[in-house]
Amino acid sequence: MNEQVPMNELISGAAQDAGGWLGTLPVAQVATSATGTIVRWNHVAQELLGYAPPEVVGRHIADLLHPGADRSLGRSLWETAATGRGVMGTVTAWHREGHPLELEIWACPVPSGHQEISAVLVFAADAHAARRIRGSSAVWDGLFSRSPVGIAVLDTNLRFLQVNPALEAMNGLAESAHTGRRLAELLPEVNAGEMEAAMRQVLDTGEPVLDRRRTGRTPADPEHDRVWSCSYVRVEDPGGRPIGVIASLLDITEQQRAHIEAEAGRRRLALLSEASVRMGASLELERTSQELADLAVPDLADTVTVDILDTLARAEEPGMGLGGGVALRRLGKAPLTGSTITSILAPLGRTLVFPATTPYIQALAARQPFLIARLDERAVAPAARYSTAPAQLLRAGVHSLMMVPLVARDLVLGVATFYRSRPVGPFGSDDVTLAGELAARAAVSIDNARLYQREHETAVILQRSMLPQHITPPPGVEVAHRYLPASDVNEVGGDWYDVLHLPGGEAALAIGDVMGHGIAAAAVMGRLSATVRALARLNTPPAELLHQLEATLADLAEPMLATFLYAVCDPLTGRCTVTRAGHPPPAAAEPDGTVHLIETPPGAPLGVGGIDFATTEIVLPPGSVLVLYTDGLIEARGRDIDERLTDLTSLLTEPQRPLDHLCDSLLTRLVPSAADDDIALLTARIGTAGPSYGGPSGRHSDPRSGPPAGSPSGSRSDVGQTYGRSSGTSGKRAT
Repeated sequence: MNEQVPMNELISGAAQDAGGWLGTLPVAQVATSATGTIVRWNHVAQELLGYAPPEVVGRHIADLLHPGADRSLGRSLWETAATGRGVMGTVTAWHREGHPLELEIWACPVPSGHQEISAVLVFAADAHAARRIRGSSAVWDGLFSRSPVGIAVLDTNLRFLQVNPALEAMNGLAESAHTGRRLAELLPEVNAGEMEAAMRQVLDTGEPVLDRRRTGRTPADPEHDRVWSCSYVRVEDPGGRPIGVIASLLDITEQQRAHIEAEAGRRRLALLSEASVRMGASLELERTSQELADLAVPDLADTVTVDILDTLARAEEPGMGLGGGVALRRLGKAPLTGSTITSILAPLGRTLVFPATTPYIQALAARQPFLIARLDERAVAPAARYSTAPAQLLRAGVHSLMMVPLVARDLVLGVATFYRSRPVGPFGSDDVTLAGELAARAAVSIDNARLYQREHETAVILQRSMLPQHITPPPGVEVAHRYLPASDVNEVGGDWYDVLHLPGGEAALAIGDVMGHGIAAAAVMGRLSATVRALARLNTPPAELLHQLEATLADLAEPMLATFLYAVCDPLTGRCTVTRAGHPPPAAAEPDGTVHLIETPPGAPLGVGGIDFATTEIVLPPGSVLVLYTDGLIEARGRDIDERLTDLTSLLTEPQRPLDHLCDSLLTRLVPSAADDDIALLTARIGTAGPSYGGPSGRHSDPRSGPPAGSPSGSRSDVGQTYGRSSGTSGKRAT
């Protein structure tokens, strides 16, 4: 024995030490008589030392000590206990298999009725195991009592057995309030059902459950929701049978809030990035409004409407007066179908009139978001006299809404309304900020669409006003013409045409295309058209006329280019001179159905400078049709230019048709959908088909004197190069 400790001095501490861990340690129970003879030997003693009861019962307990050790220590320990004093100590016993075994023993006397010692009760355990368990118990006790992590021990019925101080603080309840009760009974305002299901899973499978989230409110903080990370581990007896669950809880509310805020920040950036890519590219009011609604659902709101000033929707100035209310037209709504809330709100295209006292008008007048964080009966009551929709929305589950004005360049354009109905929190300041940023981007795009639409319409009006309003060709020439502006999503260009009556009964056919779009291109087109008219009346030679047009472009503050084709035709002889500057070649359809492109030097566009323009002469049979056009007629995405020119000539094999029908056929067949570019088309029938032609003065001439020497044969080889560009590429850009 290493030491002797009187039981009456250690019983309190020993009992407490053993009480925490003795139940998990195999303990041998041995009883001796007053003289030290073994009278009882249980099965744990047999497992510990290897002796069966018949082998030791009747022997003196000192016989089991190590033969090489000082047996007097063991005898002294037993004798101390036999005198009526309980003791604890360590001895070295001899195992039946012939090896020493260090034991930790507790011995206490069993008095008779006359206070005489009749027996000694001895408890023995493996000393190494006892020290290990005692050390583990000390660690557990320190962890349990001092850890900032909440710890609980629950039985197999999931009732609390023990909780540490940290968990008491988290739950706001003392340990005594926990003991014997289940989580669902103790904290009804947390997701106790999910947590108990996780603990049952641990009891059933033995697999730990880690980081399961408990959310809700406890008496420690009844006004705020909190979040805990919970982990559960099964506790087993030595036989591996479950005897309970140990739960550990860590309050992660702040980390969760930071994570949510970071995620919200990333979501806002992603949404704004997507808005910059998707919104406003179309320059259409309706499409931009719908894009705003689609972008905000479901990341920001469950339902969104976008209402634009009715005056703006009618292409008028967006000025508004708030005295008698405002008319707004609904141009955006999401989702469009499949929602009860959507069915309550007015459909797309509806014009809504709001009195000056409604929240809509207040948001517009203040140019600030109007937020109703929590929609309830009191909040919808003021609107009841105007509409039943707010009360219907409340019944449909809308619990939060905000109205954000659409303001751009100091102009109020409309309002976007965001509704939230899912069981999530109300709109907060971050949501208002995000909605404001989306609305600001949408407002700029809507205003751009408004300005573009106004400029587009102005350019169309200018373009049309500068085209010849009344064309009166000379006798012997029949003309038909068409002008098709680009679709609304493309800007108006500078395409134009003209027919002029020249001295001597000749006709000048002119067609051009100013490179560029919008009002500037239309204005330059007007200057070129006026210059051509003035020079043609002076009978200026074609090449010189083109040089004068170049000088006109050189006078501009901003350099511009233009393609141009000028043809002078004599209806009596069929002789035509053609000069072009980077323009597509004209087509000729003879009365017998022969069709060819007039091959002339393509020249360079006007404005390039330093180029000589060549003139080509041909003679056409009477009744032949000349077709002049701008590149919008023959250009198409993904199609080779030679293929498109072949399509054009194939449509001219019936030149005897009325020219109006021919123009309509060319546009319908070559441009079946909205045009990407402006199209100008001019057709002219030169002379009258037949053996002779009677002019205005009754003169007759041979209509087929034949082409001059060196004139084109009418073949279409290398047409793309003749056009002045590579196949499949826009002539405006290639030149």
